[in-house]
Amino acid sequence: MTTHEICLAARRAAVEIACLPKTRVSEVLCHTADCLMQDMAMLLSANAEDVAVMEPTNPMIDRLRLTEERVKAIADDMRSVSALPSPVGESIEEWMRPNGMTITKRRVPLGVVGVIYEARPNVTFDVFSLCFKTGNASVLKGGSDAARTNRVALDIIRRALSECGVTTDAVALLEGREATEELLHAVGLVDVVIPRGSASLIRYVRENAQVPVIETGAGVVHTYFDKDGDLSIGIEVVNNAKTRRVSVCNALDSLVVHSDRLADLPALCNRLADSNVVIYADPLAYEALAGYYPSELLCKTDAQSFGTEFLDYKMSIKVVDSAEEAMEHIARYSSGHSECIVTDNEQTAAAFTARIDAACVYVNVSTAFTDGGQFGFGAEIGISTQKLHARGPMALRELTTYKYIITGRGQIRRP
Repeated sequence: MTTHEICLAARRAAVEIACLPKTRVSEVLCHTADCLMQDMAMLLSANAEDVAVMEPTNPMIDRLRLTEERVKAIADDMRSVSALPSPVGESIEEWMRPNGMTITKRRVPLGVVGVIYEARPNVTFDVFSLCFKTGNASVLKGGSDAARTNRVALDIIRRALSECGVTTDAVALLEGREATEELLHAVGLVDVVIPRGSASLIRYVRENAQVPVIETGAGVVHTYFDKDGDLSIGIEVVNNAKTRRVSVCNALDSLVVHSDRLADLPALCNRLADSNVVIYADPLAYEALAGYYPSELLCKTDAQSFGTEFLDYKMSIKVVDSAEEAMEHIARYSSGHSECIVTDNEQTAAAFTARIDAACVYVNVSTAFTDGGQFGFGAEIGISTQKLHARGPMALRELTTYKYIITGRGQIRRP
């Protein structure tokens, strides 16, 4: 089938699945999770082939690799989504006009959701589960790095749909470089496209799409350790945000430290050395760390040290003289994804949360929690850094729009 034919079939499927009873939708998702567990060996085998082709030193290999534990987590997320209440059909507002007609603002599916993503095979299952739960058909364009894994994933999902008597056109996988452009130009067939991946991918989609785009931005993430920060909390937050998984968008890229706490910098960074994190330190930070942090992992900052999403075991450090200066620095280099402050000063924390313009702002909590599952959404379709329609982790509600239902008893509008 051509991309046009696939999208047309998805458009027809969207009408069908939007009318499925909510209990039926939940049953299908649970059955899909069961099928995933049954076919785990086949999925892991395909994934091992994809992983074998990628350079072992590429930090993106962590995103690509599936394990039994990760597959079980994907299935658990799917069951969690199945158990969540669907927002579709929900009355957002309702009121009556003086002439007696009633206006209801009601949630409805977006329709056909296109998602373009790179080496993250879990996205295939996450997108399907969230879209299907909200009555949306999904058209997926995965990266070539995960091609084998995604093909098997799609086969598992479609087998589950077929066994449940639901159209398999509810989800489709596009392949080939030209399919990306065709998806971006599928006006009238695809209602929205969501890119998930590198800054270059997101920029390409934004600049070339003729269909609406919900932009999931790159994560240039900061943590500011304030003069009133608790050192024990700072050590845990910094280490977790940086080293838990370096290839994800909520990983820490830059530590901002108040100059009054320079003496604590070696302690803040000590555990990072266990993970061989390369630190790019400004002059004051470099001086404070010299002799305490491994010399082979300690570098001086350059023009690329700030405003860079490293997606690797790398991190920059900036020393500031005030919370005001910290917020100015973050405002200059932030991508609007996730930002954190470590402080016991309530006034400083309040100023930080009020002034920092990001989708997720943390106080004394690791930025690693920017995730739909961690927010209680079951899963996520992406982290939006834009301000129109959706912001932050996008899940069920963000995959709906609304329409107005107007009812009455023959009311007409006079000239």
